[in-house]
Amino acid sequence: MATDYGGTYGGQPWHDAQPPYPGRPYGGPSYSGLPHGRPSYGGPPGWEPPPDHGLPRRRRTRLLAITVLALGGLGLVGFGAGVWVRVAPRKFTAAQQQQISDWEFGQRWRDLPAGTIFPGSVSYPAPTALDDAPSLMLSAQRVGVAKQASCASATDPAVAAVLDGDGCSAMLRATYVDGTDSYVVTVGAAVLPDAGQAATAVHAIAGTVGLGPAVHAVPFPGTAAADFTDKQRQLSGVLSAGTYVVLYTVGYTGSRPREQVTADSYADGEMTSAGTGVAHEVLSVLAAPVPPPRCPGTPGC
Repeated sequence: MATDYGGTYGGQPWHDAQPPYPGRPYGGPSYSGLPHGRPSYGGPPGWEPPPDHGLPRRRRTRLLAITVLALGGLGLVGFGAGVWVRVAPRKFTAAQQQQISDWEFGQRWRDLPAGTIFPGSVSYPAPTALDDAPSLMLSAQRVGVAKQASCASATDPAVAAVLDGDGCSAMLRATYVDGTDSYVVTVGAAVLPDAGQAATAVHAIAGTVGLGPAVHAVPFPGTAAADFTDKQRQLSGVLSAGTYVVLYTVGYTGSRPREQVTADSYADGEMTSAGTGVAHEVLSVLAAPVPPPRCPGTPGC
């Protein structure tokens, strides 16, 4: 069995051989019974120890350590970049921003109470026919809010076909009477899936409605709108904003049947002002501007 004292075992000296005993001359008796003249500790004059093969190993060790540190540094940089990407504000594409805005618009009719969507009182400008009072503001009072309905049941067939084709999910309606109890307005807000479909629907309806029927009238017993039925509708209109299409229809209080009001410029102007004024007020609530989506803080982040 070879020992760590050098010698010929294995064909070459062992590395880091044990040093000779003090005072033992070169060439003396050998240890372990080796023949006389064979050096057992050290070697003859001029003898040099074999190369220290541990130096390249140490260099390789240092190189490996440097490499590991470099890779570790790169990993740390990558980890830091990953953390920054996760905590930095998320950036949305234009399509994603529109989807988030549509989602927030669509939630409002579910989250807001009916009295907020349909305010108790609405102010609107007087018709342009009153040239002597261009800054005069008129008002209309809410007399009732109808139950939620489908677009098919709350609008006339031609309008219902457009709204249902664009994915209408609900119709919200309320009725108002002007400050003189002369005119009745029923306004209806149709809920559509997104702003694009709402815009498409309003353009299609505008060519169909004109001054004809659109949303069904909603009477409320015991009020000035008690007799307001579909037969009393005088004119109609449509507006859109956000994911909502708002339709209105206007008529006289009492039981006056439908007639061509365009012949009376003042009546036509005041009915139109009342209808658009109420419709704009409803849209100002349901389609109020949505803040730009940000993460964190926006649903879906």
